[in-house]
Amino acid sequence: MLRILFKQHLDDKSFRERRRITLQEVADETGLSRPTLSRISNQPGYSTTTDVLDALCEYFDCEPGDLIKRVSEAD
Repeated sequence: MLRILFKQHLDDKSFRERRRITLQEVADETGLSRPTLSRISNQPGYSTTTDVLDALCEYFDCEPGDLIKRVSEAD
């Protein structure tokens, strides 16, 4: 299963910028819907599109490999 490390990147960005970043702010900046971001954040194994991953990579200034981690189903 692929895991999207959205919460970790959001926490890191919040820490670097010393402010709280809301899902709505990310939605506004990326053009992604808030429900999509909420599902990515809260549903383990949520399947998404490469367009969504691209928008998140642009927002977090990272590469896809930084945003995705492969985990075994047993974990």
